[in-house]
Amino acid sequence: MSGAFHIPVLLEEAIGFLDVSRPGLYIDGTFGLGGHSLEILKRNPRAELVGVDIDERALAEAGARLRPYAGRVRLFQSDFRYIPDLEIDLTSLRGVLLDLGMSSFQLDDPARGFSFQTEGPLDMRMDFRNRTTAAGIIAKYSEHRLAEIFRAYGELKQATPLARRIVTLRKAAPIETTTALCRIVEDVCRWHPQKGKIHPAAKVFQALRIEVNGELAGLPEFLERMADAAPAGARFVILSFHSLEDRAVKKTFLRLAARDDGKPVFRILTRKPVVPGEDEILRNPRSRSAKLRAGERI
Repeated sequence: MSGAFHIPVLLEEAIGFLDVSRPGLYIDGTFGLGGHSLEILKRNPRAELVGVDIDERALAEAGARLRPYAGRVRLFQSDFRYIPDLEIDLTSLRGVLLDLGMSSFQLDDPARGFSFQTEGPLDMRMDFRNRTTAAGIIAKYSEHRLAEIFRAYGELKQATPLARRIVTLRKAAPIETTTALCRIVEDVCRWHPQKGKIHPAAKVFQALRIEVNGELAGLPEFLERMADAAPAGARFVILSFHSLEDRAVKKTFLRLAARDDGKPVFRILTRKPVVPGEDEILRNPRSRSAKLRAGERI
């Protein structure tokens, strides 16, 4: 088992909003390496846990890590959006957690192709059953479609010229590695390191990762279905790492809390998103963009 574990982001805040002291079922819909789940199991011997993740390698690694609690844990390889369709009895559901960020386990493996900082294939699949890779998107998508992805999912200002350059260059030779794409991005965006500025390749890689894995598809629908199925008192804690996800969570929570049929099923617990403090960002720089929103089924 790897020695490098994902550091759970906003751990105490997430545990607090979930109110994990209560006996019953907790669902971690983006199980990753099980950092948040491990704390739930440690702190409450009467907690049962369902862990769901689309990444079979992460699931296997986390399963080994949580082996001492195996009697209270069930694991499923699935996308979180399909949780309502799994055979899970929600009668005693107390909390639902989604951590929509990438784990260090994924980012630090060059073979996965998630990071522009290390040489690797342009893969970016969380589920290896998925046939779509980032290299495939770069090779086949039209200039217009590439620009749309970079603009919508990466909020990149130079989306159009980057897409145009990619289409031109791929005619001469395939663009198949992380570093090859990063060099193109740096050239088009005329990048030079600046304090406080996000590397444009981070935006491009985010956009491709979202497209490869369909990350934004079904998030509002999942929250609505789970809120309808959950018993009163069930808590929802969602950690997002870019504005598109946070906006989707915020709008869905507001919609659930103000249904026009006069029967709201949700109470928002965070008027504003909770963000990491300076100490946490120093300990774990990858937490800097995290935002936590929480709500409760009523």
